[in-house]
Amino acid sequence: MKPITEKEFNNLVNFVKTKYGVNLSNKKALVIGRLQNYIEQSGFNSFSEYLDVVMSDKTGNAITTLVNKVTTNHTYFMREPDHFNFFKNTVLPYLEKTESAKKDLRIWSAGCSTGEEPYTIAMIIDEYFGTEKSLWNTVMLATDISTKVLETACNGIYSNESIEVLPQKWKFNYFKKIDEEKSVISDNIKKEVVFKKFNLMEEVFPFKRKFHVIFCRNVMIYFDLKTRIELVNKFYDFLEAGGYLFIGHSESLIREETKFKYILPAIYRKE
Repeated sequence: MKPITEKEFNNLVNFVKTKYGVNLSNKKALVIGRLQNYIEQSGFNSFSEYLDVVMSDKTGNAITTLVNKVTTNHTYFMREPDHFNFFKNTVLPYLEKTESAKKDLRIWSAGCSTGEEPYTIAMIIDEYFGTEKSLWNTVMLATDISTKVLETACNGIYSNESIEVLPQKWKFNYFKKIDEEKSVISDNIKKEVVFKKFNLMEEVFPFKRKFHVIFCRNVMIYFDLKTRIELVNKFYDFLEAGGYLFIGHSESLIREETKFKYILPAIYRKE
């Protein structure tokens, strides 16, 4: 197969950016490394031939394969623990008070990857409410553009090494050991999360009700400034007054470009 040309690479970068907001312009080595063997084994003679098929495919299968291959999904349990401590000690007490009549919490984990983030949130909520938990509707939405990571998230099976960072009582209460290498998350936590494929670049978000909390951490680092600003403004519109937005510690919002109030590093609030 012919090596990828600069024009072919730029066409691929523009297509993925337009469709999903992900900027691959500085990821040429990654793109080649993850796609070249697949393209050759699939019988294509060039990147252009492959991209033509992806762009004309009406089933969505080709673009799904492309996204699964070029997106990076690195996450783990209790990532950026300061966020979870703030969520437990500040956000949940606030929501318990303000939503005491309806007892309905709406939380969205956007860019949830393999599920560690929403499951961590679900375990925090379960522990926080304790015996009162059954009185509350706390089922959260977790979305990603990659079907591959969503499949892992839905299965809820993780290495025993990866859950070592969790409190001992969580491992006892919320996981069932499969063997010496793997454990599966308990059904009572698994049913607290609804996983769905969703593209954050959708022009219109389909949600009928606003959220109390949105986690979108370490996702916008792949977007350019204009895309980040537009997405953050959408998040603002889809949050209830008093709601919180959590982003990654490697990310930040431009104060002049957002109506969010800065609370703590990577934590913002809609007033």
